[in-house]
Amino acid sequence: MAEQYYAEKKYDKAQQLFDELFPYVKGTARFEDMYYKYAYCAYNQKDYLNAENLFKNYLESFPTSARAEECEYMRAYCFYKQVPKVQLDQTNTSKTIGLMQAFINTHPGSERNKEAETIIDQCRAKLELKDEQAGQLYYDLGYFKAAAVAYSTLMDDYPLSDKSEEYKVDVIKSYYKYAQNSVTGKQEERFQHVLTECADFEQRFPNSKLQTEVNEYKSLSTNSLKNIQNEQTKATTQR
Repeated sequence: MAEQYYAEKKYDKAQQLFDELFPYVKGTARFEDMYYKYAYCAYNQKDYLNAENLFKNYLESFPTSARAEECEYMRAYCFYKQVPKVQLDQTNTSKTIGLMQAFINTHPGSERNKEAETIIDQCRAKLELKDEQAGQLYYDLGYFKAAAVAYSTLMDDYPLSDKSEEYKVDVIKSYYKYAQNSVTGKQEERFQHVLTECADFEQRFPNSKLQTEVNEYKSLSTNSLKNIQNEQTKATTQR
């Protein structure tokens, strides 16, 4: 009946019967196949947390099984199915990347590797978006230095991102706002830092379409520095 329920995709009923049968078949030739189906009962009921654990236990119990590669992949895939919305904790996203990469490394000729690579790319994109939103949140809250550091980290963590130029502009913009809102004694140094970031942008992205925006911050920072120097000259003269 357990096998029949499984074939009919009545996974809840099959799971219950498999569970009751385990004490009688453990150690026999039928146990491996039954445990394999038991794991899929959880998976097909979208109980991915339990399914991941069952696929893991299957691998530990039957490491030389012909189904070991499949179950190793399914364990990683269960983490992928638990990946939450980008605003939430992304622990399962990171675990998915790690396990999928480990699968690719362990099974270089597997037909599942192409899908695994696609999933890794999707997960990395989600992590990148979460980090980008964190940078934007810092900026919106007025924590401009933290925003600049967050965007710089984004560039380091995702060097192949097609948004690298945008992140660099966000770094410049954040440092400019940081300088603009600083106390007078710190502004000169911080506007100078904006100019350094602008120069770095020009070196990294010499043909960027965003150069015009960078030039605006460069001009604003240069004018601010001139104003600061003029004020310093006036103060010295008055003395």
